[in-house]
Amino acid sequence: MLISLSDILPPLLQGTMVTGKLFIMSSLLAIVVSFVAGLGRLSNYTIVRALISFYVNVFRGTSLLIQLFWLFFALPILGVELSPMVAGVLAMGLNYGAYGSEVVRSSILAIPKGQMEAAIALNMTRTQRMTRVILPQAQVMMLPAFGNLLIELLKGTSLVSLITLADLTFKGMVLRTFAINKTPEILGMMLVIYFIMAYIITLGVRWLERRVSVGRV
Repeated sequence: MLISLSDILPPLLQGTMVTGKLFIMSSLLAIVVSFVAGLGRLSNYTIVRALISFYVNVFRGTSLLIQLFWLFFALPILGVELSPMVAGVLAMGLNYGAYGSEVVRSSILAIPKGQMEAAIALNMTRTQRMTRVILPQAQVMMLPAFGNLLIELLKGTSLVSLITLADLTFKGMVLRTFAINKTPEILGMMLVIYFIMAYIITLGVRWLERRVSVGRV
């Protein structure tokens, strides 16, 4: 039976490493998906806009937990077996990428039309207009929303404990079964660890905001 904090902390830190790994990979996937889907919804091609809209509506309109269960429990029946980590990354990345796509799309649309017209007048290509004029301005508006989204993603990682991935939440729940009398300490330490991770994300986003805002009014 666990009797001290020194017995509790190592397993929680092991789970924190798994949570951190899951968060990093899911965040990278979510950011890539956000930009691909966000730009896709502004495409000149109707079929592209329709497909992206379908993806966004499905992943925003259904439960993340069910999406996670579907990838981990349903796909093997169809002949595709994913590890808990891969299933977690895909579910988290695709789900939060759908939300992030709206951040990208709305931020781009918020840029005054005069900016695009000026870029066209300078004979810039569509890619040059987007990468040199629109996105540099839109990213300033995107960062706060992406910061909130990343914190939500971090908290959402706790769901992977339900598909046997030994993350922070999973480790904490296992510890409770061996030391029910230490439940307040275990859950309290989990809260502190999640808070520290979220605060680090907040500081990182604020630093990026200062960097991209340099020279802007």
